[in-house]
Amino acid sequence: MVSYLTSGTSSCTISSMTSILKQRVTLFMKPSIAKHARAQAVLEDLTLTKLVEKALIDYLPEEIIIKKPKF
Repeated sequence: MVSYLTSGTSSCTISSMTSILKQRVTLFMKPSIAKHARAQAVLEDLTLTKLVEKALIDYLPEEIIIKKPKF
């Protein structure tokens, strides 16, 4: 969910891992990290996508507020 507030401030809230919409993302990382992540996904019976989503949701704050500087 993304909501825009007045005075140049935007707010983004992570609502759920089960969103209908998905966005393709390309990441560049060390092959050893990718291999480790794929192995962990297999151990947890997850897709690599679900493992990365879960890790990001656990890592990121629930709400991000970005304030644009006033000139």
